[in-house]
Amino acid sequence: MQIDHSAVDHGLPPQKPKKFYQHLYVQVLFAITVGVLLGHFSPELGTKLEPLGQAFINLVKMIIAPVIFLTVVTGIAGSKNIGSVGRITGKAMLYFVTFSTLALIIGLIVANITQPGHGLNIDPSTLHSAKVDEYQEKAHETSIVGFLMNIIPKTLVSPFVSGDILQVLFVAILFGIALSKSGDIGRPITEFLQNLTAPVFTLVGILMQFAPIGAFGAMAFTIGKYGIGAIGNLLELILTFYITALLFVLVILGAVARYNGFSIIALIRYIKEELWLVLGTSSSEAALPSLMAKMEKAGCEKSVVGLVIPTGYSFNLDGTNIYMTMAALFIAQACNIDLTLTEQVTILLVAMISSKGAAGITGAGFITLAATLSVVPAIPVAGMALILGIDRFMSECRALTNLVGNACATIVVAKWDGALDKAQLDATLNKRDAS
Repeated sequence: MQIDHSAVDHGLPPQKPKKFYQHLYVQVLFAITVGVLLGHFSPELGTKLEPLGQAFINLVKMIIAPVIFLTVVTGIAGSKNIGSVGRITGKAMLYFVTFSTLALIIGLIVANITQPGHGLNIDPSTLHSAKVDEYQEKAHETSIVGFLMNIIPKTLVSPFVSGDILQVLFVAILFGIALSKSGDIGRPITEFLQNLTAPVFTLVGILMQFAPIGAFGAMAFTIGKYGIGAIGNLLELILTFYITALLFVLVILGAVARYNGFSIIALIRYIKEELWLVLGTSSSEAALPSLMAKMEKAGCEKSVVGLVIPTGYSFNLDGTNIYMTMAALFIAQACNIDLTLTEQVTILLVAMISSKGAAGITGAGFITLAATLSVVPAIPVAGMALILGIDRFMSECRALTNLVGNACATIVVAKWDGALDKAQLDATLNKRDAS
């Protein structure tokens, strides 16, 4: 089994057609099903399998920094126009801010219409959770200035040790520009890094062979620990969130995709393996290396892929933003707190800022929610305890929406910058079996 979708691009021999059970998404789907059944019927055993999921995520995180570094450096060093770096980044940030804000607004509107928390009649004074206190402390520690300062690493190599995506991206951009300006002296280094790309992506393919095992362990743990029954009393919120996220992808991103000449359905079908992987592990990082390879194969220039996707993993979190405003209003409704229009607009504005301050931090969605609620006194931060139990089930939808959003953003920004091979994109997306 192999998932090196960029085999041809990186000089590797083409693979023979696979039988249906050899495809990664089929294996991951089977693993998820078995994991759910095991976690449900043998929860004690299921909770013990958490290391399988965590081990796979750690394996993927191990290779993320080299993949980003090589993709960005070779993309910039091979570019004839260094000014494209700032131009691409600027266009990407414009896209991110626009659609992240739109996601926040949609979450606010849907929560007002459906009112998923109405009728729970929770007394805020009865709510308390040590876990909520932990998230609130982390929220106080984050700030925009602190976040921006953290992008600059302490040493040139420390990002590869810590695995901080934005720090790796920062170093890669600087190194790529330096190589480009070095002329003939830097050419051997550029060629070496280009040659190094092939074995690194081959390693990605090797690591992805363990994806079904990771998905099995992660799903068995989730169901074993929290139980399917845990979602019962908050099912309306979960369904509302999933439906809203789905409509955001199909309607909003679908319109953007159609305007830019491709189908969002075809894109989803193309990245189905990555989506199943994210669903099984609840981690969008698990799919980052293979997503970058697929976007490059789909006709997006390497420099665009290397800049947009890693940045999007911190700034283009459509699913997380929908969740934040919807969760804030759910807590208010559950506690019978009527928010004025001014207070709701305040939530929106604070969430726009705080989501950037917590970007790239583990548990960013919950930390951002805590930071947002702490600025709006009308809603008790302790109310987050109401959704702690189902957060694991919500995280899958957040990660899936974020992944599709970043894939869509990569194609759109590439098209805006004239860095998209439209014929290759059409040929790739229209192929029924894109793997």
